[in-house]
Amino acid sequence: MDGMNMVKPETRQSCLRREKFGHLGVVTGIYALFYTLCMYRNTAGVTYPFFIAGSLFFFCYCMRKLEITIKRGSTFYMGAMILLGISTVCTADGRIVFFNHLGVLLLMISFLLHQFYDDSKWGFGKYLASMIATLFGSIGEVTKPFTDFMHYRSRNGKKSGKGIYVLVGACVSVPMVLVVWFLLMSADRVFMDMSEGLFDAINPDNIFGMVCSFVLMFLAAYGVLAYLGEKHLGEEVKEVKRMESALAITVMVPLTLLYIVFCGVQVFCLFLGNVELTNMTYAEYARQGFFQLLFICILNLIMVLVGRHYFKESKVLKGIMTVVSVCTYIMIFSSAFRMVLYIKHYYLTFLRILVLWALAVIFMLLTGVLISIYVRKFPLFRYGVIVVSVCYIALSFSKPDYWIATCNLGNVEKAEESFFDADAYQDYRYLSELSADAAPAILPYLEEKGYNIAEGTWGYRYLKDLRESVEDMSFREWNFSKYMAVKNLQQYE
Repeated sequence: MDGMNMVKPETRQSCLRREKFGHLGVVTGIYALFYTLCMYRNTAGVTYPFFIAGSLFFFCYCMRKLEITIKRGSTFYMGAMILLGISTVCTADGRIVFFNHLGVLLLMISFLLHQFYDDSKWGFGKYLASMIATLFGSIGEVTKPFTDFMHYRSRNGKKSGKGIYVLVGACVSVPMVLVVWFLLMSADRVFMDMSEGLFDAINPDNIFGMVCSFVLMFLAAYGVLAYLGEKHLGEEVKEVKRMESALAITVMVPLTLLYIVFCGVQVFCLFLGNVELTNMTYAEYARQGFFQLLFICILNLIMVLVGRHYFKESKVLKGIMTVVSVCTYIMIFSSAFRMVLYIKHYYLTFLRILVLWALAVIFMLLTGVLISIYVRKFPLFRYGVIVVSVCYIALSFSKPDYWIATCNLGNVEKAEESFFDADAYQDYRYLSELSADAAPAILPYLEEKGYNIAEGTWGYRYLKDLRESVEDMSFREWNFSKYMAVKNLQQYE
């Protein structure tokens, strides 16, 4: 019964956080204000990379106050986040922007876990569970700013009287700032226009939204510091009780035999073209099944990881997992080959590019898993983070919409010799929905056609959406891709 009433001892970071609330609370408030100014109703503006840099500065400052030094390996996380921030302001593709934000969130959590914990022995499972626990556990720390404030005030009661002077100073400064502001507006026309634009943005909806944004970020940022500082997550990695390898062997042998037969069919029929088909051409045969194979490749990757981690070592099991890995390589090539043939017949889309990218990533991840089967100390998680981060950063900077428009428009008038074996490209509706990233490819094509664009055509819709996306773009919302699209549009018009 005594064990049930035991209170978890306080950590050094918890004590420091309460003692230094005067600093940490103010800095967190400034950070929440900075977030609101940068990100409120602005997901892809020039302020995003500055927000990421400010976030890193904020957490590094707080960790310094909590006596946590920057560890080796943290620079990779920080560099990757900054690159994703730069990528965001260089693209107008909403899908890339969404994945960039998701990537920054995951990298930030990984960075903080690496800083607050000894994660040198953590694997995929431990890291995934810790990331989920941090996301939801931080919500439970929503009361920490208030309790830390009460603790700080009780310990620094005599100093708390300064708050009245701050309040009086704020009451005096606000009317003075307003008077000087109006005088400066009357003194300079440019400054007046800037101020009027700001006042136009100040309406009840924006005020309420900005206040909510400030409060939520303050609670979230302080909650993350509190949750990680109190060491709710165990640093130690519990030794997994490994099951008998016979179980995994029994499960995997039938699948392995099936894979061997299937891969033989792929090599003989698909890659070498030695196939006789009824009611189906070779191209139709090759173009089917790539999504199913993509799913099986992911399933095999998980299966090999489970076999490596949860079952006792066995030469037979290692051999079977190696065969499964080799078969998965063939399936990756088969799926990629099918997708390339599909593209040759139906041209490029974002999803088709994403599938090829995913297959390349799975190929590299599988290589790491295969190495880890024979080298137990191989840092598989860190290898995976580096592979996915580097590959995704390359994708985010590549502007897929530009290459889609360039490739597809280049085949509107079908040449005799072309990579594509389909008829001339005709899916103009898809082109009209591309982002401003595609403007450097679409605008020259429209100019070549003389801009004879009737209302309701795909070119008219694209130009209309392009103009609307850049209308009244404030400095805070400035985006390089949209800016270049406007410049090109003005040049051609």
